[in-house]
Amino acid sequence: MYAEINGLNMYYETHGSGRPLVLLHGGLGSGEMFGPILDAFAADRQVILPDLQGHGRTADIDRPLDVRLMGGDIAALIDHLGLDQPDVVGFSLGGGVALQVAFQHPERVGRLVAASAGIRRDATYPEILAQQGQVGAAAAEFMKETPMYELYQRVAPRPEDFPRLLDKIGAAMAVDFDFTEQVRGLAVPTLVLAADADMCPPSHFVEVFALLDGGLRDGGWGGEGRPKGGHALAILPGLTHYDLADSPLFPAVALEFLRR
Repeated sequence: MYAEINGLNMYYETHGSGRPLVLLHGGLGSGEMFGPILDAFAADRQVILPDLQGHGRTADIDRPLDVRLMGGDIAALIDHLGLDQPDVVGFSLGGGVALQVAFQHPERVGRLVAASAGIRRDATYPEILAQQGQVGAAAAEFMKETPMYELYQRVAPRPEDFPRLLDKIGAAMAVDFDFTEQVRGLAVPTLVLAADADMCPPSHFVEVFALLDGGLRDGGWGGEGRPKGGHALAILPGLTHYDLADSPLFPAVALEFLRR
């Protein structure tokens, strides 16, 4: 299905039934990337699975790829679908977008899971930043053997736009960002989730948890020392940035947090 949102013709799917959950994919992917774990999320939830600007079946528009703008898109989709404070779960780019929805529109979100989403550009390992600096249209030929290219060619409204998507996502990754103050003010109960061998070190996600009043004291017998906002931290063992979204640990831990 498609929704006219902020000038986008945004593609989305719904799976399952129950309390709504918006599930946001990573960069150069689409909702299809959650195929191995979608059934786990949809077992007792209605999962809304959008394709973000320029990704999957949502054609690009004349606008930068910016998580702040994409956060506005998801808030508008929530309104368009008449959802009552759905939970929002995002991975990587989608995790950054999920955070923006909660920063900008906390009243529209129930609970939040931000997976593998650093909040400062300089928290990413330097060698990964160097690799990101190589992403652009010139890399399109080298990308033709990748699952991202295969998916894009199969589903995109304009498959010839793949080099343009690489240019725009490369430009987006080159922009410095620091959302420390926005995280400090988060009013939505948030699970900070990451792989133990992610693009940022585990210490970064511990730092994010500390901004949310987490890990600063003993939790207490009755949980009275836990973060006041209901926030939590999960570092998933044996995973990387590249397989976390395939792991059954992701929905298991995310859903346990969302049920609270």
